[in-house]
Amino acid sequence: MFERNEDMDDEFAKLIRRVNPPRVVIDNDSCEDATVIQVGCVNKHGILLEVVQVLTDVNLVITKAYISSDGGWFMDVFNVIDREGKKIRDEEVINYIQKTLANDDGSVPSLRGSVGLVPSVESTSIELTGTDRPGLLSEVCAVLTDLHCNVVNAEIWTHNARAAAVVHVTDYTTGCAIEDRTRLAIIKEMLCNVLKGNNDLKTAKMSLSPPGITHRERRLHQIMFADRDYDKVERHKGSSVDDKSSRPHVIVSDCAERDYTVITMRSRDRPKLLFDIVCTLTDMQYVVFHGVVHTGRKEAYQEYYIRHVDGFPICSEAERERVMQCLEAAIERRAYEGLELELCTEDRFGLLSDITRIFRENSLCIRRAEISTKGGKARDTFYVTDVTGNPVDPKIVDSIRRQIGLGILHVKWNSSSSEKPQNERTFSYLFGSFFKA
Repeated sequence: MFERNEDMDDEFAKLIRRVNPPRVVIDNDSCEDATVIQVGCVNKHGILLEVVQVLTDVNLVITKAYISSDGGWFMDVFNVIDREGKKIRDEEVINYIQKTLANDDGSVPSLRGSVGLVPSVESTSIELTGTDRPGLLSEVCAVLTDLHCNVVNAEIWTHNARAAAVVHVTDYTTGCAIEDRTRLAIIKEMLCNVLKGNNDLKTAKMSLSPPGITHRERRLHQIMFADRDYDKVERHKGSSVDDKSSRPHVIVSDCAERDYTVITMRSRDRPKLLFDIVCTLTDMQYVVFHGVVHTGRKEAYQEYYIRHVDGFPICSEAERERVMQCLEAAIERRAYEGLELELCTEDRFGLLSDITRIFRENSLCIRRAEISTKGGKARDTFYVTDVTGNPVDPKIVDSIRRQIGLGILHVKWNSSSSEKPQNERTFSYLFGSFFKA
């Protein structure tokens, strides 16, 4: 009986969406310094994340956003630029955005069912969780190389002394996914031994997941959230990560007149910041009814009016504190920390193991990494500090570049030499009097 009613509700929702298809307007004329993208469609849970994910996947930077989804209609406006700070002129990118956002068939998968044991045809996706320590990635890569696993792409995050990774590997001999269950069991055992180290006997994990079921960056957020990386830990005194002025400021308060919870955030601006926040709120089962995002002077201001999916605002101090911690963690997980190094060279088996070994031997600690191979070329990005979290000595960087190759390893960005954002004395709700009774 109940199942039949749920099916009828689902079919009715599909009918409403067919009658009112999504409307996408991409405007390069109304704003002087950004492309304006307007999206209007029938509202559903997770639609904001779907839209933001499409924009970030084509490497667009969202400078402003106005979000409204109260009632049955979703209407958002985004001001976007490319990574060079220019409007979007590429017709291929514009057509992709238009086609993808106007297609109501696609949906962002839910957290449930996102982990499995079935390898894909092209590669096997490995998920890793454990206590972070210097040289951990080097040890993981060495084990994979010894087991004849070739890393085709990967992403590694560290935060609050925890590490998480999604690694796609193939068999070195065949170039295909690893399907043999016995071999997979051996890989799992060996990697778990590395992740456990001497003091992580309970929380180190390795699992296999089919790629394509969940967006990789969203999956990393889910892994670290499940690992409770948002719990506070004591930071190294004197390290660059101990600078409180660079940490995000999150305030969770009540809007009693409209029965919302108001979240106001101020942090350093960076690419994909909005995706990280919306991803976390969605996976924590909150709905954004109204919101505004504004970036300027290297800072980002965000304000959201939210409720839980059951329709109620946050009603306990414990839940309020948990939301604050989780949003701070979402901002910090891939904040640009330390020295950014980019590796561009011909791909070969064992390359990643060799590179990370050189980093480890020179006392570099990898805070975050993005590994990719395409057309026989390896393009890897590493964010590194020394083992205490402080900036890397330039002499060590020069030595490493000479070892690897001056034309292969490049210094892209150094956070220690960048200007810190200025602190505002006060900040107020950007919606101001809009929600006053």
